[in-house]
Amino acid sequence: MLYGAMKVAVGGPLKVAFRPWVEGLENVPAEGAAILASNHLSFSDSFFLPAVLDRKVTFIAKAEYFTTPGVKGRLTAAFFKGVGQLPVDRSGARGAGEAAIKSGIEVLERGELFGIYPEGTRSPDGRLYRGKPGGLARVALATGAPVIPVAMIDTEKIQPPGKVMPKLMRPGIRIGKPLDFSRYQGMEHDRFVLRAVTDEVMYEIMKLSGQEYVDMYATAMKRQLAEAAKAEKEAEKAAKAALARAEKEQAEKEQADQEKPER
Repeated sequence: MLYGAMKVAVGGPLKVAFRPWVEGLENVPAEGAAILASNHLSFSDSFFLPAVLDRKVTFIAKAEYFTTPGVKGRLTAAFFKGVGQLPVDRSGARGAGEAAIKSGIEVLERGELFGIYPEGTRSPDGRLYRGKPGGLARVALATGAPVIPVAMIDTEKIQPPGKVMPKLMRPGIRIGKPLDFSRYQGMEHDRFVLRAVTDEVMYEIMKLSGQEYVDMYATAMKRQLAEAAKAEKEAEKAAKAALARAEKEQAEKEQADQEKPER
């Protein structure tokens, strides 16, 4: 009931304001379990996709959204629960992965739609990154649920980093045909099978989105970018310090020259 109310309160205005276009809605079953595997460009992805679907979609969200104290924290928790987000504690990587898998299986066993971002985090530059095999593939093989590839289009342009007000523009959503991995049933602990399933899904997402594919994890790219930014900042700081030293030495030299007695 809360989900329906939030869908009207949030999804309705989103559709009116941004008018997202959609292709492939017929590929989402009217009933029964299915996994929606999407690229991840923006925080808003988890709102635009449910807004255009008639059925409830449950995503995984970090536990901090649900545990922040105070009035704002309680309102945030209520909002995320209302839009179909499940809390997962990410304090331990392995524990977080297992919790996400367990939550996904429970959602699918209820015959519902489970939404997941195989990249594991938002793309840092709009490109499509390598999918992590632990979550998507294990949930798919453990439940036998079909995997429906989804491509979010231009959602990262609505509110770029540093921008407070969103840009009113039409994002897009392409939904591909369901992928059946029943041939791998019972092999959810075979890492080669998990990799193959994940790569097949990512290939379909790439075809739908038209994104450039990068054969590395988005988390690794984010680390590289953070390290590069840190190195650039340190280099800039060092350059400023060197310039300050040079200016000081020049000033001292000029003062010394002025203080020399005339012959």
